[in-house]
Amino acid sequence: MLDAKPKATPLQPDIQLTTTGDPFSDPTQYHSLFGALQYLTITRPDLSYAANLVSQFLQAPTNDHFQAVKCILRYVQGTMSYGLSFTRGASLNVLVYSDAD
Repeated sequence: MLDAKPKATPLQPDIQLTTTGDPFSDPTQYHSLFGALQYLTITRPDLSYAANLVSQFLQAPTNDHFQAVKCILRYVQGTMSYGLSFTRGASLNVLVYSDAD
């Protein structure tokens, strides 16, 4: 995937993944790639929806599901510099908000 063409979005807006289709030949590879995507969602919230969508088919992934994972990886390749940076501030004050409802 290092030489793949980057994409501007993780998935097409009108994508419809279903449980029908040709089973993917290596479900372990699908599970491994999904695990990596799930790990990335910690600092890449833009991947959360796409990772959630492909996670719904972990039991029986099809070739279409694998193609969707590859599209997400192409998006990640094109946006490697994106992410959240967590740094420790100088202040030790804690700010808390509460909703009374």
